[in-house]
Amino acid sequence: MADLPPDSLGETEAVIDGDLESLILYRDGEGGVRAWINTCPHAGRRLDYAPGKFLRTKKGELVCAVHGATFALPEGNCVAGPCRGECLCAVAVHVEDGLVRLGDNATAAE
Repeated sequence: MADLPPDSLGETEAVIDGDLESLILYRDGEGGVRAWINTCPHAGRRLDYAPGKFLRTKKGELVCAVHGATFALPEGNCVAGPCRGECLCAVAVHVEDGLVRLGDNATAAE
């Protein structure tokens, strides 16, 4: 977690339902972490312009590097562009021992 400062985005890979997926990680200002599949709902392209490099607006929104769809953080909903009203595909994650792990806290405790 130390390499993902507050209010920043990062990229990692994880196996989701048997497939290796690129994930966007977002650490909010309070230290919470959210994750989404690194795919724009508009055309199915990755949101980063280079691996792990993301565009953001002056307001801090995430921008798809290909067609300019703009996503509010930390919600992941598209607020402007070709897929307005759609959302990024969320992946449940939690922080455990300083590491981001798949699943939510309730699932991790079972």
